[in-house]
Amino acid sequence: MSVTKVAYRYAQALIDLAAERNTVEEVYADMNHLAELCEESRDFRAFLKSPVVAWHKKQSIFKSILEDKISEMSMGFINLIAKNSRESLLAEIAEGYIQLYKKSKDIRELYVTSAVALDQSTKDMIVARIKAEVNGTIELTETVNPELIGGFIIRMGDRQIDASISSQLADLRKILLN
Repeated sequence: MSVTKVAYRYAQALIDLAAERNTVEEVYADMNHLAELCEESRDFRAFLKSPVVAWHKKQSIFKSILEDKISEMSMGFINLIAKNSRESLLAEIAEGYIQLYKKSKDIRELYVTSAVALDQSTKDMIVARIKAEVNGTIELTETVNPELIGGFIIRMGDRQIDASISSQLADLRKILLN
């Protein structure tokens, strides 16, 4: 998900406030929970974007849904967002906070797509090779896509290595057609 400038500014303000109060880790867990809720629940996303529900009603709904699951500071932030009629940005703000947190902790996201599920030794080997090239912690996310036929695609940031059989066949097809 891309994060708009407005959402990014709110996320930056939240991470600054969390750092000031030494609750960065706690708020990170809260924002992960909120991001998962937004991703999993279509009804919750529709509720966030609904202009029909007044902000004070949204605050009471937030309280009933999230009160026991997130910290008091995060709840106060969400209430402030709702009061300022910016609740439609909550998913983006949560994503922005997660990105800022990972950047501050030097956590790199590594996405591996393969034709079959990888065993742990292969995953460890990939992480070790990438870790030799970059500083920081590597967070691996694996996806299985049988359409690759074989091989894998590795993506980190704006770099991608495509060693899949399907792309090699497509390249070969282009060469043969020319």
